[in-house]
Amino acid sequence: MNLAVTPSTPRAVLADDERLMREQLRARLAEVWPELEVVAEAKNGLEAVEAVEQHRPDVVFLDIRMPGLTGVEAARQIAQLPPPDDDEDALLPEVVFITAYDQYAVEAFEQGVADYVLKPAERERLQLTVGRIQRRLAARALGQDAPADAATGGSLQQLLHQLSSRITGQPPQYLQWIQANVGQNIQMIAVDEVLFFISDEKYTRVQTAQVEALIRKPIKELVDELDPRLFWQIHRSTLVNVNAIAGVSRDFRGRQIVAVKGHGEKLEVSRSYTGLFKGM
Repeated sequence: MNLAVTPSTPRAVLADDERLMREQLRARLAEVWPELEVVAEAKNGLEAVEAVEQHRPDVVFLDIRMPGLTGVEAARQIAQLPPPDDDEDALLPEVVFITAYDQYAVEAFEQGVADYVLKPAERERLQLTVGRIQRRLAARALGQDAPADAATGGSLQQLLHQLSSRITGQPPQYLQWIQANVGQNIQMIAVDEVLFFISDEKYTRVQTAQVEALIRKPIKELVDELDPRLFWQIHRSTLVNVNAIAGVSRDFRGRQIVAVKGHGEKLEVSRSYTGLFKGM
């Protein structure tokens, strides 16, 4: 099976605050990926998030530095969008960052964590990125796990934190303690003692080896506040402590299931995050 063959009519959103850059990227994409349909353009991060939520594209091109929300902040919000029609099998779009030359950013991208395009987009470099995206979309269409060059949820979150720190000039500050309700009491829980977080509509369950507690903070906020090297998002509603992972297996449906050390609960990995456990 040739994984270079992509699904019919792949769709994209382009986001850049410079109109000429959007036009140039659109023209280059028409040359190297004529099948791609650009369904929307955005001139800032907020418009990009809204366009992705509305159109649910296969890929989104995000300028790193935009007014309002940066491309990094937009990528974080896109990663936490609720699935359409509550379909947890719906996959997140592939993200490609657009950047002017920035040695720090380029070094981070070239570790293979995510794709990037330098301004102005050159045909040869864009062709390389398009080839990677096509392989990933083809794997999705076949129901296969992401290829080896695809970003994992954990590594992508680490990259977003690094880039955000670079843009703001401030080192990331992560939560060390969680103030949670345990029965009728409020208890301070050390973050590194938490095995996993699971959200429902109103609350997030905080589970340690000894305590089950509740907080009124959704996963999409915790993702930005917790160290991504310690907590991996494996589902839109689940974060798990990497050190608490006992193993990963597959159930009768082929879904990845995480076993937690010292706890009987099994945590399901949704399709968008299966790349975290390549080869399972």
